[in-house]
Amino acid sequence: MSALPGPPVRVSAQGALPRVAFAGTPDFACAALAAIVGAGHQVPLVLTQPDRPAGRGLKLQASPVKQFALAHGLPLAQPRSLRLDGRFAADAAAARAALDAARPDVMVVAAYGLILPPWVLELPRRGCLNIHASLLPRWRGAAPVQRAIEAGDRETGITVMQMDAGLDTGPMLLTAALPIGDDDTGGTLTAALAALGADTIVQALARLDALVPRPQPAAGASYARKIDKAEAAIDWTAPAALLERRIRAFDPFPGCTVERGGQSFKVWRAAVVPAAGATPGARLELGPGRLVIGCGSDALELLEVQLPGGRRQPLRDVLPRLAGV
Repeated sequence: MSALPGPPVRVSAQGALPRVAFAGTPDFACAALAAIVGAGHQVPLVLTQPDRPAGRGLKLQASPVKQFALAHGLPLAQPRSLRLDGRFAADAAAARAALDAARPDVMVVAAYGLILPPWVLELPRRGCLNIHASLLPRWRGAAPVQRAIEAGDRETGITVMQMDAGLDTGPMLLTAALPIGDDDTGGTLTAALAALGADTIVQALARLDALVPRPQPAAGASYARKIDKAEAAIDWTAPAALLERRIRAFDPFPGCTVERGGQSFKVWRAAVVPAAGATPGARLELGPGRLVIGCGSDALELLEVQLPGGRRQPLRDVLPRLAGV
């Protein structure tokens, strides 16, 4: 955990804890909200995304943050937008009235999914703090966890930053680093970062008067663009090492897809096989029970796959059904 040197750390007394409005949607955000409530903060308002259709029946499903808020009796709002001049201006106006009434000292934002306009950033007395799942300025943007794994980074972490009008460009208050393991997936790393983010935001709120904002350095800035489903299709001309990392990064969503021999299936685990001069897309005969395919450099052995309508299984269990691959 690191922060700029400043005045001695002062943990607020229970009665002096800041009132925290919260904005977030998925499990990553729910971990932070639970930690804030557990630390004794008053949470006078929770903002989360509207319920979305999910599952095979496409029934409306509440976000993890909404479920937590309802279970703990926290005031809740689900605006479709926060723009006072947009299509859902009435939603934004209602959210503004709710925030005004909540009188938060600070708002904590974690994977909310809506852009905060200036009126939101300026409303809390202490501004808005974002829990970002990278060590800024690397991997600003929507998919920092997946892009870090895909790029082969050895380390990531959490940055608690003071939000401004830019995209993850505000000054940093507190950081915490986390190594990325060789077997980490988008799911496992997100879960680890959620726990780290929950701990870090509680520390930041306790030290709010002592933390000194530090501008993000210009060097090392990068953008983690949103995952596009089109990226899920495996391109065998890419290096095997990159494909192996992408398979892990895109687990559990959107997964990586193989389309060969008239068959389509997902790959959830693979390994790089040294294979100098292998033809991209060609199957290498390296022994029974194996499916190894040449790549732009080296080859990729498929280890765990999922056939349409099925579950994840070891490759050897379904290999007879992939005879044409």
